Amino acid sequence: MQLDLPSGDFAGYLFDLDGTLIDTMPVHFIAWQAALQDAGLRGPLDEDYFYSLGGMPTPLVAELMGRRYGLTLDPQQVSQAKELRYLEVLSAGVPLIAPVVEFARRIARTHPRAIVTGGTPDVAHPSLAVSGLAALFDIVITPHDVPAGRGKPAPDMFLLAAERMGVPPEKCLVFEDAAPGIAGARAAGMQVVHVPSRR
Repeated sequence: MQLDLPSGDFAGYLFDLDGTLIDTMPVHFIAWQAALQDAGLRGPLDEDYFYSLGGMPTPLVAELMGRRYGLTLDPQQVSQAKELRYLEVLSAGVPLIAPVVEFARRIARTHPRAIVTGGTPDVAHPSLAVSGLAALFDIVITPHDVPAGRGKPAPDMFLLAAERMGVPPEKCLVFEDAAPGIAGARAAGMQVVHVPSRR
């Protein structure tokens, strides 16, 4: 994979987690499908639709999935079931997305970095630990850190990450794999590197 890095004098770097630093989107897909089937989904989950929601807060994804498939469900309950299934698989290890990880390790010597993820802290921190990336990121922003859980595609999490890094938003470069995160980063006034999560 070749990263298309824009030119510019960037002072801070923000990274999505799933599908950007670690190749976990297929695992999330399996976990979502199982949790939704337990909630009444008949047949397979639409993979294209799943990827279109990448980076959104987990309860919102559950709500949107329920609406799409006509399911009466409790978004919090389905989210918890999905995350438990994900964590069961996570313990086996996580493949890294090498070009992004290598870039993050390289700039770690000179620039502040942050994770901006739609996952909950209960999923984000174990994912970072299992992948061996926890030491790279002192700042981890999830929807739990912003008012009303306004995750991607809202700009709130990106702006909070920039504030915690002490870097103006326009001096931040964001690495993202999915449309909601790209939209949120741009709404925050940041440039974006698109990392394709479906290879």
